Amino acid sequence: MKITSVECYLGDKGLGGFVTVKVNTDEGISGFGEAGLAYGKCSEAAFGQCQDFARMVLGMDPFNTEEIWEHLHRHTFWGMGGGVVVTSAMAAIDTACWDIKGKALNMPVYKLIGGKTNKKLRAYASQLQFGWRTLIEKNDALTLLYDPKDYYDVVKDAMAEGYDAVKIDPVFAPLEERPMAEVMATQGNQIRGCYREHDLTRSVERIAAAREAGGPDLDIIVEIHSLLDANTAALLGQALEPYRIMYYEEPTMPCNPGVFKHIKERCKLPLATGERSYTRWGFRQFFEDRTLDIIQPDLCTTAAGRCGLVCAGGSTVDAETFLTQLYDQIHTGGAVGNATGRNIHQRSLDEAVRLTKAISAITLDDYSVEDAMAVFNGEKDFTL
Repeated sequence: MKITSVECYLGDKGLGGFVTVKVNTDEGISGFGEAGLAYGKCSEAAFGQCQDFARMVLGMDPFNTEEIWEHLHRHTFWGMGGGVVVTSAMAAIDTACWDIKGKALNMPVYKLIGGKTNKKLRAYASQLQFGWRTLIEKNDALTLLYDPKDYYDVVKDAMAEGYDAVKIDPVFAPLEERPMAEVMATQGNQIRGCYREHDLTRSVERIAAAREAGGPDLDIIVEIHSLLDANTAALLGQALEPYRIMYYEEPTMPCNPGVFKHIKERCKLPLATGERSYTRWGFRQFFEDRTLDIIQPDLCTTAAGRCGLVCAGGSTVDAETFLTQLYDQIHTGGAVGNATGRNIHQRSLDEAVRLTKAISAITLDDYSVEDAMAVFNGEKDFTL
């Protein structure tokens, strides 16, 4: 299969400026991806970068996502140092190629990269500083909330729809009411240097009102959108400790992981970040410093490639089913290894040894499922 063309689209900026790519192949299968810079001021740059990359992948096999990733990364020259415009365009093409893989194999992509772990996931009501359904429908628009009482009401509104977790940015709305458009246009400008005491107090009051509305069982995520400096983020984190915060998201800019260490040492809240870290190298120092409790990579901006996915987990199944899934995950999905547990240790010693050899044959020596089953059945041996 070969890539024959790549179509790039830039949406109406009034609707968010979505940047989408469509990767077409000689077998008539197309995949779609997004460069996730729809809001902010980078959508046109991402669109141009997608057009540059479109010419570079012509004739390549969309199944070879690692090769494509390396090709794009190295040939940007400047992009080897990072940068969201480059990585978001790489992510768009990478996602489109994975879409092609899933369609060609008639299989959901999640099954190609390790399979499903949870049958269902919790959803939280997000960005409640802009109101929720009742208020939005009343005003036919987002409405920035200022008064702590409004935060109480909006949490009640979300909980009435069944949500048991909410996300709130308590610093986004300034102390005094201003037109929504003005606040959005100057986001962050109202917060420079150390946070004033009355600003800090008002932010805490907003979260206190949310906790009062939700009671002890509501989970509250506090998001800061990287608007605070490290010292102020630490002070606010300390002040929020009594309100049992689920996690503290992007308290400051993640460019220097050391400042997260500074915050972690000064407040007890679980820390989260990720949507502004664009490759595995962007996360490395956070992991080494053990400063993050939650990582939040954005698949439409993170050029994840060559992360070295390892397939793991899953329920106990018969050997042939397991080896087939393993083969697909490694030789189609691109996983670089496996971490196998119950499918080995819940068998007899003799079976466990034979299955371990069959797994090694697929993982380390490119055996087919049929040949690996021969190893499992004792019809042939495998050694490195």
